[in-house]
Amino acid sequence: MGMINMNNILIFDKKDMEYNIDKDTNIYHFSINSSSNILINIVKEGVTLNYYYNNINYDDNSFNLNIKHMVSNTYSNVFNHGVNVCSNKLKYKVDSIVLKDSYKCKCIQDSKIINLGDGNSTIWPNLLIENYDVVAEHAAYIGKFNDSDLFYLMSRGISKNSAYKLLLKGFLVNNDIEGIDDFIREIDRMEV
Repeated sequence: MGMINMNNILIFDKKDMEYNIDKDTNIYHFSINSSSNILINIVKEGVTLNYYYNNINYDDNSFNLNIKHMVSNTYSNVFNHGVNVCSNKLKYKVDSIVLKDSYKCKCIQDSKIINLGDGNSTIWPNLLIENYDVVAEHAAYIGKFNDSDLFYLMSRGISKNSAYKLLLKGFLVNNDIEGIDDFIREIDRMEV
């Protein structure tokens, strides 16, 4: 475990990680059919953490994320997007933790899982707040893509399979990030 000295971190298929964040940081975490346990400690005042987790799931897997606000005036924005492809289980457990002596923190969680098959997905968005001077919000969605989005793309002559792939890329690839070619190829290989 060490101090992070970068603004942007790119992670692929890591099982267990622990980081101390001491400057504004964006973490882009991509996973194909794996489970992860992540612990992130925000250890310096005024720091913002943006965490983007994107996964494609074929088997029973779980993602556990703990973000601890160890000091005051810290901010965490957590965006978890997953696609459960088959009839399997995908579980997200996301804990935002603000300690008693940490004031004026902000914790935002947004977790979404798209089920392409008959999978069983679960999201536990936990806000474990020991201080009243905190802003904490969470949102969770489990379901399918909007039928009207699929209809619109298909009405423009795009096949159903290609329409799904376009929606998957828009859902799972947050920004123009270099180095995620294997992840994009996995989306292209999918038969929906």
